[in-house]
Amino acid sequence: MVRVRSVEIEPNFHLRLTFTNGETRCFDMRPYLDLPVFRRLRDPAFFALAHVEYGTVVWPGAIDIAPETLYERSMAVVRTETSHHA
Repeated sequence: MVRVRSVEIEPNFHLRLTFTNGETRCFDMRPYLDLPVFRRLRDPAFFALAHVEYGTVVWPGAIDIAPETLYERSMAVVRTETSHHA
């Protein structure tokens, strides 16, 4: 199973994730912010408290999201520094 190794906060409630398989992917949390469990994440300061524990992304108050969801519903990050296409 692919797990989350690191997380960085991106603008507009996006997470930049590095997985244990070496992939870097971007996950959009916006579709989840209306769900009761994730409503506290609407506060950008609280959202920014995201960190990795047990191979997934967690926030204070026992808020987390499954690593499978993060991987399957995220988009691969294209490395623009090695790309010749804009």
